[in-house]
Amino acid sequence: MPVAWGTEMPGLELWREETSSERRLQVIYPQHSKLTDKEKTNICYLSFPDSNSGCLGDTQFCFRFRQSSGRRVSLHCLLDHYDKDLPVYLKKDPAYFYGYVYFRQVRDKSLKRGYFQKSLVLISKLPYIHFFHTVLKQIAPEYFEKSEPYLEAACNDVDRWPAPVPGKTLHLPIMGVVMKVRIPTCHDKPGTTQIAQLTQQADTHISVILPTVHEVDLFRCFCPVFLHSQMLWELVLLGEPLVVMAPSPSESSETVLALVNCISPLKYFSDFRPYFTIHDSEFKEYTTRTQAPPSVILGVTNPFFAKTLQHWPHIIRIGDLKPAGEIPKQVKVKKLKNLKTLDSKPGVYTSYKPYLSRDEEIVKQLQKGVQQKRPSEAQSVILRRYFLELTQSFIIPLERYVASLMPLQKSISPWKSPPQLRQFLPEEFMKTLEKTGPQLTSRIKGDWIGLYRHFLKSPNFDGWFKTRRKEMTQKLEALHLEALCEEDLLLWTQKHTEVETVDLVLKLKNKLLQADREHLPVKPDTVEKLRTHIDAIILALPEDLQGILLKTGMT
Repeated sequence: MPVAWGTEMPGLELWREETSSERRLQVIYPQHSKLTDKEKTNICYLSFPDSNSGCLGDTQFCFRFRQSSGRRVSLHCLLDHYDKDLPVYLKKDPAYFYGYVYFRQVRDKSLKRGYFQKSLVLISKLPYIHFFHTVLKQIAPEYFEKSEPYLEAACNDVDRWPAPVPGKTLHLPIMGVVMKVRIPTCHDKPGTTQIAQLTQQADTHISVILPTVHEVDLFRCFCPVFLHSQMLWELVLLGEPLVVMAPSPSESSETVLALVNCISPLKYFSDFRPYFTIHDSEFKEYTTRTQAPPSVILGVTNPFFAKTLQHWPHIIRIGDLKPAGEIPKQVKVKKLKNLKTLDSKPGVYTSYKPYLSRDEEIVKQLQKGVQQKRPSEAQSVILRRYFLELTQSFIIPLERYVASLMPLQKSISPWKSPPQLRQFLPEEFMKTLEKTGPQLTSRIKGDWIGLYRHFLKSPNFDGWFKTRRKEMTQKLEALHLEALCEEDLLLWTQKHTEVETVDLVLKLKNKLLQADREHLPVKPDTVEKLRTHIDAIILALPEDLQGILLKTGMT
């Protein structure tokens, strides 16, 4: 699989469970891929359902695991090239990989255990859940019948894919099928999906059009708990420790991913594990009772976790997710002491008191959809829009306040370092909410102030603010470059010494390097103008200095 699609490690891997409980690597592509022993162990256990899951037939799910420390990272710069134009919630996390699994278990009396069990796993840096599940669905069934040559042929197809450029419509061939996809960009309007439409003339060879690369069936996942969806939104927003106890890896991974997705376009900055096992290398770290549970969302299926994670403050216990059109009984919020085993009744086990009053309108709308047998896809659109509007109502006052921390453009001088951002003062921000708070855009009542105070102490605020501060600092650097370009730099050099002129040239070259390295939001003509200034200054210097400066850095 091409490295541009996020596979610094193996693109496609095969894992096989032998007649014992051992899980063993059988085939790996590309063959030059390297895995640490720790990564091998993690993937081997995460690639199979727990024995109690009883998953017969074909099952698809997703997991996420930490990259081993000390691994040589050589391709991040290539991924960063595409990363900069992605929405923040689709950017890769340099510390984690995703594993996409297609697992098959069928009865086979010729084997000791009585079952044929095999998983085909795709490893990527990219969180394109729907896309990679679709890829595996095209490859795995045939592969299980035809074995390694088929897998090698599939990898050869993938090697010819174009780079995953955000905003561009891509045609991706895979074993006789052509998928048409579009990766979102940070410039897309939140809540809109720009689907590449099928046109009769140009797209007669298209077999599959993907409406999304990353979204899961939100309503199907929230269906058993949609009465409490607003409370779950608060728990995810605040980065509270959360466990999803499910009957299978498919249900656990889909539900965890739906929870992470519900605060979009905000990024969930804490760790989350769509499928987590007792063999995971972070098991002890996440289950210890010697300290408070960490800010993480875990998806589990092993009954052992009901006892191990009893001290966690928020636990969602779900039954089998129903197919589209079938609606399970709504679960209740229950006290944690009532959760004793994984066989406990489905429910949300927590003592959390939501800050906001429940929005009865969305509940009525979804219930009406259930009664009218509205398709799950349409219900998902309604629920996703509701979460989006809720998140935007919450984040707009923060965005407005943070924008006010930006220095005025007139304070930017070409001959001084760019000015610093003003400090974020929580109490100053709170005072702005009286006139410009979420009440301007949301009908929901409640303790918004309390919710903001809690959020400002959370990992999600920390991650969001660091991202915004970096963006604004880069904007200041870009404005500083533009201010320099507007100056008559050649005239300036005529009034200063050679030493000062050489120092200016070196500083300008460093500015250009910084603009390229940090992807500063500068206009192309600004960069070209600055290069012209540098060249003109160098040509005005003595020849010996010209030679030295032309060899130094970039011009």
